[in-house]
Amino acid sequence: MGKSKVLIIGGTGYLGKRLVKASLALGHQTFILHRPEVGVDIEKIELLISFKMQGAHLVHGSFSDYNSLVEAVKLVDVVVCAISGVHIRSHSILLQLKLVQAIKEAGNVKRFLPSEFGTDPARMQNATEPGKVTFVDKMVVRKAIEEAGIPFTYVSANCFAGYFIGGLCQFGKILPSRDSVVIHGNGNIKAIYVTEDDIATYTIKTIDDPRTVNKTLYLRPPKNILSQRQVVGIWEKLIGKELHKVTLSKEDFLASMKDLDYAQEVGLSHYHDVCYEGCLTNFEIGDGDEASQLYPEVNYTSVEDFLKRYA
Repeated sequence: MGKSKVLIIGGTGYLGKRLVKASLALGHQTFILHRPEVGVDIEKIELLISFKMQGAHLVHGSFSDYNSLVEAVKLVDVVVCAISGVHIRSHSILLQLKLVQAIKEAGNVKRFLPSEFGTDPARMQNATEPGKVTFVDKMVVRKAIEEAGIPFTYVSANCFAGYFIGGLCQFGKILPSRDSVVIHGNGNIKAIYVTEDDIATYTIKTIDDPRTVNKTLYLRPPKNILSQRQVVGIWEKLIGKELHKVTLSKEDFLASMKDLDYAQEVGLSHYHDVCYEGCLTNFEIGDGDEASQLYPEVNYTSVEDFLKRYA
C-alpha cells in the first residue's frame, strides 16, 4: 500500500512548516493549503515556494471560502491541522469546526489530526483558569470529530523545547541565562520536553499506522522527562558554571498573573499547571500509546543535545 497523500493546514506556521518538511522527508505527497489572504507576506510566500521546489503541492483554499476547503480536502487521504492557537477561543475553534464539517462533507479522509500538540485536554478537567478555556475548546473540536465519525489521531506533544528548554523552563524566556534562573516551587516537578522537529516527525509517522487510529499518541521520550532543576543542572554542566537561583512560590506565581492581558493569563495558567501541578506526568498512559516506543527508529533529540546549541 502506498503512502497517504497529506494536506497540511497552517503549513507556514511555527509547527506547520516542520510538519511539511517531515511529510516530504518521509515520502508523502504533500499538499499545503495556500490562502489568498497571505497577501504580501514575503517570508510566507518564499517559504511556500521553497516547499513547492521540494515537491509539495500548493492548493488554493481558504476558511473564508468553504467550497475551496472541501475541494482541497478531496485531494488527500489525511488532513493535519496546525493552525495557531493564539487567537484564543474566538477564532481557532471556529476554523477547526469548519474544517471538521468540510472533512465530513468530502467523505474521503481516512485520518484527521486536529491542532492540539500540547497537553492532553481530556486530562485537564482541573486546569487553572483562565487557561482551562484552551482545553475546553479542544474538547469541543474532539466531540465534533467523533460525532462526525471521522477517523482521528490526537497528538499530545507536551512541552515544545524551543519555548521551554531554551529559557530553562521560565515563562517569557527563550534563551538560557548564564547568570541566574527562577526556580518554580521546589523545581522538582517533572515535565516532558520534545523538540518541534521531533514532534513533526512523530506526527507524520503516525498517519498510516493502524495502531494509532482513533487514539491519542503521547510523546514521552524517556531521556526528556525531567524536572526544572535537572534541566538547569544540564545547562550548568555545559557552561561549567552554577547559576544563581531564585525560588518563586506557587502563591507568588499566581499573584503575578493579576492585571495581565487575557492571552498572558492563559499562558501563565498553562505554565502553572505544568511546573507546579505536574499535569504532564501525573498519570499513566496505556501500552502502545507512546511515540518513542512505537517508532524506535526515530533518533529523537535529548534535552542535553538541544541545549548544546546555546552553550
